[in-house]
Amino acid sequence: MIIEVRAVPPFDIINLSTRGSLYVTRPTLGTFLADRDRFVAMAKDLFQVVAGGAVKIDVQRRYPLADAARAHADLEGRQTSGSSILVTAPAT
Repeated sequence: MIIEVRAVPPFDIINLSTRGSLYVTRPTLGTFLADRDRFVAMAKDLFQVVAGGAVKIDVQRRYPLADAARAHADLEGRQTSGSSILVTAPAT
């Protein structure tokens, strides 16, 4: 079982040993992306999957780049859910 959480309530870690071969780990993105070539390959794979439609990214809010401060305030104030993006003006 894998659970991704930001904060875990306190628990007796020794209790895991009485329930089988359970352990606690906290992988970080840096662990997987420490090598630049691997990072580039993984990013390429991700964008191919998204472009192919296998993964849908549901953008809940779009903010003009000029409203970055408002976007930050909304995120900080927990006014958002899902994905939020900053949108730049199209190149002229």
